[in-house]
Amino acid sequence: MNCTFPLALTFLTKAPWPRAPLAASQDLARFLFWFPWVGALLGLIFLGAWLGLSRVLPLPAAAALLLCLSVWITGGLHLDGLADTVDGLGGGRTPEERRRLMKDSRVGAFGVMSLILVLLLKFACFLAAGQKGWRAEFILYPMVSRWGMVFLAYLSPYARPEGGLGQAMTSVSRRTAAGAGLSALGLAVLLLRLKGLLLWAGAGVLIWLMSRYFKKTLGGVTGDVLGAANEVVEVAVLLGALLFN
Repeated sequence: MNCTFPLALTFLTKAPWPRAPLAASQDLARFLFWFPWVGALLGLIFLGAWLGLSRVLPLPAAAALLLCLSVWITGGLHLDGLADTVDGLGGGRTPEERRRLMKDSRVGAFGVMSLILVLLLKFACFLAAGQKGWRAEFILYPMVSRWGMVFLAYLSPYARPEGGLGQAMTSVSRRTAAGAGLSALGLAVLLLRLKGLLLWAGAGVLIWLMSRYFKKTLGGVTGDVLGAANEVVEVAVLLGALLFN
């Protein structure tokens, strides 16, 4: 699985890589193993940025800049998926109509509202985190959310009959899913012990519920849905961490 780490890193972030990895269909199924590890790497970057920013700026300004960094370093990939998914769910009446609306490149009112609300919630959580003196939580939340995408892909069929990029990603094997899940669990417990275990388990339950919901409303998941799930789990883990603090 070592050869697929660069693919996971360059897929989930804007990090450059000296040699562009080849993306065969089997690689798209296997590189999901590395998603929680890339999330943990992002978390380390966020923690370092927060420690620096919060020392020289008021907490609201530091929280706003951290939010900007989190959007920039991922290229807004998951936010785009969130907007497309919410537009489809909000504007369509049938699974077919919802999937068609999700493919529209234009962002509708539902999508805009979802972006505003998610970014506002993240900003509020970052601000509260600074007041509570968070450290490991900054590593945990992007790590658990990236594992959530793997778990959702494993649980769910691909929704589009015509196929697409997300189809290969939903072909994740039990071995890959188990490896990603155990990696995320181990990191969560290492970082926050019982609190990390509870947040990991809570995210798993949320993803299971989302898989049932998307099967009913869309017939499964797409790449956009996986991105939307990442955003939802990020906010859920941030809020959960505040509740447990």
